[in-house]
Amino acid sequence: MPNYHRLGQMPAKRHTQFRKPDGALYAEELVSTHGFSSVYSLIYHCHPPTMIKEMGEPYSVQPELAFQRSLKHQSFEGFHIAPSDDFLESRKAVLVNNDLHISLAAPRKSMTSYFYKNADADELLFIHEGSGTLKTIYGSLTFGYGDYILVPRGTIYQIEFNDDKNRLLIVESFSAIETPQRYRNNYGQLEEHSPYCERDIRRPEQLETFDQHGDFKILIKKEGMIYPYVYATHPFDAIGWDGYLYPWALSIHDFEPLTGRVHLPPPVHQTFEAANYVICSFVPRLYDYHPLSIPVPYNHSNIDSDEVLYYVDGDFMSRKKVTRGMITLHPGGIPHGPHPGTVERSLGQKETKELAVMIDTFRPLWVTKAGLSIMSDDYYKSWVE
Repeated sequence: MPNYHRLGQMPAKRHTQFRKPDGALYAEELVSTHGFSSVYSLIYHCHPPTMIKEMGEPYSVQPELAFQRSLKHQSFEGFHIAPSDDFLESRKAVLVNNDLHISLAAPRKSMTSYFYKNADADELLFIHEGSGTLKTIYGSLTFGYGDYILVPRGTIYQIEFNDDKNRLLIVESFSAIETPQRYRNNYGQLEEHSPYCERDIRRPEQLETFDQHGDFKILIKKEGMIYPYVYATHPFDAIGWDGYLYPWALSIHDFEPLTGRVHLPPPVHQTFEAANYVICSFVPRLYDYHPLSIPVPYNHSNIDSDEVLYYVDGDFMSRKKVTRGMITLHPGGIPHGPHPGTVERSLGQKETKELAVMIDTFRPLWVTKAGLSIMSDDYYKSWVE
């Protein structure tokens, strides 16, 4: 996580008595990762966070696979995912494996009747269209076009959208999503060569304490199932908290691209890392400045990784017929490269205005039935002139 943060009131020493004005104790909760051996936060509740009133019948939200093995370049029209009122129902997993699920969502309405917790995975929400506020026990995060919002696993949240036109790319990660290790020094500080720094990271603000009793529905996701719980107190009842585990946001527009005299490889665009995959940001930037440089990427073989590109906006230099929200999948084992004509077209150009998110996985991705429904079957032929 970025660094230490705190909001609200708390005792001077952890694990000591902290009393309300009426003399009753606040309830301390440790929210930790990897047992007690990694980042954590301490939260001070008005009421114990354990007061369950009811449990509903669980139901499956496990993605349905269309096929698992393929060695064919694929493309998907992401904006063909139909909008849906409910946030959770709108989420459609398109590409999955045992490390992550890549989903698209087009929710029309805010989450008002329930709260949500992913107990399995960190969630990275990329906001392609729309704006609003992420509400959690840690405080609020406002978001808009181009924001990455990282929600650590186990975080209960609601999303309030400003209107009904929203498009999101969502990564559910079964390992922690982190800033790349190579960007950090021994103290965890982002170093000078990092393409973004702590000033670019937005942390929760405006802690609001809801000291309320009632019936509060929380949908908890675990191992592909949703478990409906009803709690007796509001889940955002913190009077204060501190630590390193909390939601945070980074705008793709604050990612500062690295450039060189000749073409630099994709790792210079890396933004996040997790077990067995990385996430990169392609942003507007100057082209290479060697007098004989070729700005577009060279042909390359993905020997041991699947490459996913989610096209956000702009003119993508190495591709033809790109649409907003389009996804391409270039599987490990065969080469891919610029489309015919794009190399010559790029010569002499000074800059690119492209905006895209890339996800490189080191284990093969599987196409779901939802992905199959928006797949363009002839993309693999697009390199033939």
